[in-house]
Amino acid sequence: MSENSIPAPGRIEPLRIAIAGLGTVGAGVIRLLNTNHDLIAARAGRPIEVVAVCARDRTQQRSVDITPFAWEDDMSALASRPDIDVMVELVGGSDGPALAASRAALSSGKGLVTANKAMIAHHGLALAELAEAGGVPLKFEAAVAGGIPVVKGLREGTSANALTKVYGILNGTCNYILSEMEETGADFAETLAEAQKLGYAEADPTFDIEGIDAAHKLSILAAIGFGARVDFGSVRTTGIVQVRAADIAQADALGFVIRLIAQADVEGEGADARLLQRVRPCLVAKDHPLAPVYGPTNAVVAEGNFSGRLLFQGAGAGDGPTASAVVADLIDIARTHGKSGEVGAPFSMPAAQLAALGPAEPGHRMERTYIRFTVNDRPGVLAEITAAMRDADVSIESLIQQGRANEGTEVLVAMVTHEGPERCVRQALDLLEGSDSLTGEPLVMPILPN
Repeated sequence: MSENSIPAPGRIEPLRIAIAGLGTVGAGVIRLLNTNHDLIAARAGRPIEVVAVCARDRTQQRSVDITPFAWEDDMSALASRPDIDVMVELVGGSDGPALAASRAALSSGKGLVTANKAMIAHHGLALAELAEAGGVPLKFEAAVAGGIPVVKGLREGTSANALTKVYGILNGTCNYILSEMEETGADFAETLAEAQKLGYAEADPTFDIEGIDAAHKLSILAAIGFGARVDFGSVRTTGIVQVRAADIAQADALGFVIRLIAQADVEGEGADARLLQRVRPCLVAKDHPLAPVYGPTNAVVAEGNFSGRLLFQGAGAGDGPTASAVVADLIDIARTHGKSGEVGAPFSMPAAQLAALGPAEPGHRMERTYIRFTVNDRPGVLAEITAAMRDADVSIESLIQQGRANEGTEVLVAMVTHEGPERCVRQALDLLEGSDSLTGEPLVMPILPN
């Protein structure tokens, strides 16, 4: 918000906003502002009013009435309107019109509220610097975990703690698929098709099932939790495409469920500090707080040195929860009149002070691991696999041959290792690479510590 839009003493001026993007979330924001208008005004200390909107198609039928608002065909023109205080960006995309309009808003002295995780993951630092230079707010609660107030929780609720790790279930599509596979016994492809039919998965689900969406969100949470610069490029990402019904069943027999876990932690101190960020399917013990998180629900765990384990859980997407997070950001801005000292930098401190943490190498990390091989059903295969494990100093806790994977000659061989360095498992797999005994890439899933 520009300085001239701060209300004079004794006057209650509305917070004037423009909304770019009138899809599910944009319509949800308008509906929420209309439905809870008086309650929001009371909590914000003044009304929040939509002045102008922008979307791809002006003639499209929508679930809310947009006729009271001015229309702009161009997002950047919307962002620069002199009669608005804040632009709400709900278009999406890491670059393109969303980024151009966000830069235009901040450069024009307007605040910015966005639900765009990809843009914040790729350009959050640069946008924070623009916000600080202009003394305007930049807020993005809706960019991570929908309606769960995890950004505010980490930035404010844990501010007195040194966090040891931040991790959780950050993608509802993957969690729905994995929990449905548990319930039905169906395989991945079948469950994905059903998720697409029900609207839980996009027509092109690549960003979800390959872990990219969760990686965007993790890089934001890691930046907030550890006072670091957003480093999406260093997130090590493995999706859930390889997970089979047989893996789900084997995990269940061992006392685990499978979840796509996004996890970040820092090792070392000062100039030697390194940040490890990973998204990968993990075996989660049934008594772990993340195990009962089913369907499209998201959950984030933060572990602080004084607070202990904190769990944030709720709807990770949808018009209601995401709109709720957007409007909560607007209420914060309305309360503070957009003073940059209150909400200027998105990562708890001025952008210039954020640590540029290099990526950590996890080879020395100790963990138990589930490894599943798809192999030819012939003599000597098990001996070859166990020899590779022996030569790489991997200790096997249990080994199970699961029967034929299909009507051909393939069988599944699964094992659980004792705790040991990650590099040893990698070395064993390197020894087996190219073996004609293996008919597919092995699936490696760590066992999440309790």
